[in-house]
Amino acid sequence: MRYFRFSTLILAASLAASSALAQTATPKPPAAAPIIPAAAQKPGKPVDALFGALKRERNPEKARGIASQIIADLNDSGSATVNLLMQWSATAIKEKRNAAALDFLDQVTVLDPAFAEGWNRRATLHYTMGDPRKSMADIAEVLKREPRHFGALAGMAGILTEAGKDELALKAWQDYLAVYPADRDAQEAVTKLSEKLAGNRT
Repeated sequence: MRYFRFSTLILAASLAASSALAQTATPKPPAAAPIIPAAAQKPGKPVDALFGALKRERNPEKARGIASQIIADLNDSGSATVNLLMQWSATAIKEKRNAAALDFLDQVTVLDPAFAEGWNRRATLHYTMGDPRKSMADIAEVLKREPRHFGALAGMAGILTEAGKDELALKAWQDYLAVYPADRDAQEAVTKLSEKLAGNRT
Protein backbone atom coordinates (compact mmCIF):
# COMPACT_ATOMS: atom_id res chain seq x y z
CA MET A 1 0.00 0.00 0.00
CA ARG A 2 1.30 3.43 -0.90
CA TYR A 3 0.55 4.72 2.59
CA PHE A 4 3.53 2.84 3.96
CA ARG A 5 5.82 4.62 1.49
CA PHE A 6 4.33 7.97 2.52
CA SER A 7 4.83 7.12 6.19
CA THR A 8 8.38 5.95 5.68
CA LEU A 9 9.41 9.01 3.70
CA ILE A 10 7.72 11.45 6.05
CA LEU A 11 9.06 9.75 9.18
CA ALA A 12 12.60 9.59 7.74
CA ALA A 13 12.52 13.29 6.89
CA SER A 14 11.08 14.09 10.29
CA LEU A 15 13.74 12.10 12.13
CA ALA A 16 16.52 13.67 10.09
CA ALA A 17 15.20 17.15 10.75
CA SER A 18 14.84 16.42 14.45
CA SER A 19 18.47 15.34 14.69
CA ALA A 20 19.68 18.35 12.73
CA LEU A 21 17.71 20.75 14.91
CA ALA A 22 19.08 19.46 18.22
CA GLN A 23 20.90 22.43 19.70
CA THR A 24 23.41 20.53 21.82
CA ALA A 25 25.45 17.40 21.12
CA THR A 26 24.37 14.74 23.58
CA PRO A 27 25.43 11.22 24.52
CA LYS A 28 23.24 8.25 23.73
CA PRO A 29 19.92 8.76 25.53
CA PRO A 30 19.00 6.49 28.43
CA ALA A 31 16.26 3.88 28.10
CA ALA A 32 13.97 6.30 29.91
CA ALA A 33 14.47 9.82 31.15
CA PRO A 34 12.91 11.84 33.94
CA ILE A 35 10.62 14.66 32.97
CA ILE A 36 12.67 17.79 32.38
CA PRO A 37 11.17 21.22 33.08
CA ALA A 38 10.34 23.02 29.84
CA ALA A 39 12.78 25.67 28.72
CA ALA A 40 11.56 29.14 27.87
CA GLN A 41 9.81 28.98 24.52
CA LYS A 42 10.80 31.18 21.62
CA PRO A 43 8.39 31.96 18.81
CA GLY A 44 8.27 29.26 16.14
CA LYS A 45 9.28 29.96 12.58
CA PRO A 46 6.35 30.98 10.37
CA VAL A 47 5.61 28.39 7.71
CA ASP A 48 2.67 30.15 6.07
CA ALA A 49 4.79 31.36 3.16
CA LEU A 50 6.15 27.84 2.59
CA PHE A 51 2.68 26.30 2.69
CA GLY A 52 1.55 28.96 0.19
CA ALA A 53 4.46 28.09 -2.10
CA LEU A 54 3.70 24.36 -1.79
CA LYS A 55 0.08 24.94 -2.75
CA ARG A 56 1.08 26.91 -5.87
CA GLU A 57 3.93 24.64 -6.99
CA ARG A 58 3.08 22.16 -9.75
CA ASN A 59 6.56 20.74 -10.34
CA PRO A 60 6.86 17.57 -8.19
CA GLU A 61 10.59 17.90 -7.55
CA LYS A 62 10.38 21.54 -6.55
CA ALA A 63 7.37 20.73 -4.38
CA ARG A 64 9.36 18.02 -2.58
CA GLY A 65 12.02 20.58 -1.76
CA ILE A 66 9.42 22.93 -0.30
CA ALA A 67 7.84 20.06 1.64
CA SER A 68 11.24 19.22 3.14
CA GLN A 69 11.62 22.83 4.30
CA ILE A 70 8.18 22.67 5.90
CA ILE A 71 9.06 19.45 7.72
CA ALA A 72 12.25 21.05 9.04
CA ASP A 73 10.30 24.08 10.30
CA LEU A 74 7.59 21.94 11.89
CA ASN A 75 10.25 19.89 13.71
CA ASP A 76 11.66 22.96 15.47
CA SER A 77 9.64 23.47 18.65
CA GLY A 78 11.55 26.58 19.65
CA SER A 79 12.52 24.86 22.91
CA ALA A 80 15.93 23.29 23.49
CA THR A 81 14.36 20.84 25.94
CA VAL A 82 11.61 19.68 23.59
CA ASN A 83 14.00 19.47 20.63
CA LEU A 84 16.31 17.32 22.75
CA LEU A 85 13.48 14.97 23.67
CA MET A 86 12.54 14.75 20.00
CA GLN A 87 16.14 13.86 19.15
CA TRP A 88 16.16 11.17 21.84
CA SER A 89 12.89 9.78 20.48
CA ALA A 90 14.37 9.68 16.96
CA THR A 91 17.39 7.74 18.22
CA ALA A 92 15.20 5.33 20.16
CA ILE A 93 12.97 4.72 17.13
CA LYS A 94 16.00 3.98 14.94
CA GLU A 95 17.23 1.53 17.57
CA LYS A 96 13.75 -0.04 17.79
CA ARG A 97 13.42 0.93 21.47
CA ASN A 98 9.78 1.85 21.04
CA ALA A 99 8.90 1.98 24.74
CA ALA A 100 11.66 4.52 25.39
CA ALA A 101 10.65 6.54 22.32
CA LEU A 102 7.06 6.58 23.52
CA ASP A 103 8.18 7.83 26.94
CA PHE A 104 10.11 10.71 25.36
CA LEU A 105 7.18 11.65 23.14
CA ASP A 106 4.73 11.49 26.05
CA GLN A 107 6.96 14.04 27.78
CA VAL A 108 6.96 16.24 24.66
CA THR A 109 3.16 16.35 24.52
CA VAL A 110 2.99 17.24 28.23
CA LEU A 111 5.73 19.88 28.13
CA ASP A 112 4.54 21.55 24.93
CA PRO A 113 1.01 20.43 23.99
CA ALA A 114 0.86 23.15 21.29
CA PHE A 115 3.77 21.54 19.39
CA ALA A 116 2.04 19.64 16.57
CA GLU A 117 5.08 17.59 15.57
CA GLY A 118 5.27 15.91 18.98
CA TRP A 119 1.78 14.52 18.46
CA ASN A 120 2.61 13.60 14.87
CA ARG A 121 5.74 11.67 15.83
CA ARG A 122 3.79 9.81 18.50
CA ALA A 123 0.97 9.06 16.02
CA THR A 124 3.47 7.42 13.67
CA LEU A 125 5.00 5.46 16.54
CA HIS A 126 1.60 4.23 17.74
CA TYR A 127 0.87 3.05 14.20
CA THR A 128 4.15 1.17 13.90
CA MET A 129 3.43 -0.41 17.29
CA GLY A 130 0.14 -1.74 15.92
CA ASP A 131 -2.31 0.67 17.56
CA PRO A 132 -4.17 2.58 14.81
CA ARG A 133 -6.78 3.83 17.29
CA LYS A 134 -4.20 5.73 19.35
CA SER A 135 -2.51 6.84 16.14
CA MET A 136 -5.76 8.37 14.88
CA ALA A 137 -6.31 10.11 18.23
CA ASP A 138 -2.88 11.72 17.96
CA ILE A 139 -3.45 12.63 14.31
CA ALA A 140 -6.60 14.47 15.40
CA GLU A 141 -4.46 16.46 17.86
CA VAL A 142 -1.96 17.30 15.09
CA LEU A 143 -4.67 18.58 12.78
CA LYS A 144 -6.23 20.72 15.52
CA ARG A 145 -2.91 22.53 15.75
CA GLU A 146 -1.86 22.45 12.07
CA PRO A 147 -4.65 21.49 9.63
CA ARG A 148 -2.17 21.68 6.73
CA HIS A 149 0.08 18.95 8.17
CA PHE A 150 0.33 16.75 5.08
CA GLY A 151 2.15 13.97 6.93
CA ALA A 152 -0.72 13.61 9.38
CA LEU A 153 -3.26 13.74 6.54
CA ALA A 154 -1.43 10.97 4.70
CA GLY A 155 -1.38 8.88 7.88
CA MET A 156 -5.09 9.41 8.40
CA ALA A 157 -5.85 8.45 4.79
CA GLY A 158 -3.81 5.26 5.10
CA ILE A 159 -5.43 4.14 8.34
CA LEU A 160 -8.92 4.84 6.97
CA THR A 161 -8.12 2.89 3.80
CA GLU A 162 -6.95 -0.09 5.85
CA ALA A 163 -10.16 0.10 7.88
CA GLY A 164 -12.21 -0.05 4.66
CA LYS A 165 -13.55 3.47 5.11
CA ASP A 166 -12.92 4.48 1.53
CA GLU A 167 -15.10 7.59 1.43
CA LEU A 168 -13.38 9.06 4.48
CA ALA A 169 -9.98 8.03 3.11
CA LEU A 170 -10.77 9.81 -0.16
CA LYS A 171 -11.72 12.97 1.76
CA ALA A 172 -8.40 12.80 3.67
CA TRP A 173 -6.43 12.46 0.42
CA GLN A 174 -8.37 15.36 -1.09
CA ASP A 175 -7.48 17.46 1.95
CA TYR A 176 -3.86 16.39 1.47
CA LEU A 177 -3.89 17.49 -2.18
CA ALA A 178 -5.41 20.83 -1.19
CA VAL A 179 -2.18 21.41 0.74
CA TYR A 180 0.29 19.53 -1.50
CA PRO A 181 -1.24 19.35 -5.01
CA ALA A 182 1.94 18.29 -6.84
CA ASP A 183 2.24 14.94 -5.03
CA ARG A 184 1.70 12.36 -7.75
CA ASP A 185 1.33 9.43 -5.35
CA ALA A 186 -1.51 11.23 -3.60
CA GLN A 187 -3.06 12.06 -6.98
CA GLU A 188 -2.95 8.37 -7.86
CA ALA A 189 -4.47 7.40 -4.51
CA VAL A 190 -7.37 9.79 -5.13
CA THR A 191 -7.92 8.45 -8.65
CA LYS A 192 -7.95 4.82 -7.48
CA LEU A 193 -10.27 5.46 -4.56
CA SER A 194 -12.61 7.54 -6.73
CA GLU A 195 -12.78 4.76 -9.33
CA LYS A 196 -13.36 2.15 -6.65
CA LEU A 197 -16.19 4.12 -5.07
CA ALA A 198 -17.74 4.84 -8.47
CA GLY A 199 -17.61 1.12 -9.28
CA ASN A 200 -19.29 0.26 -5.99
CA ARG A 201 -22.18 2.56 -6.82
CA THR A 202 -22.91 0.99 -10.21
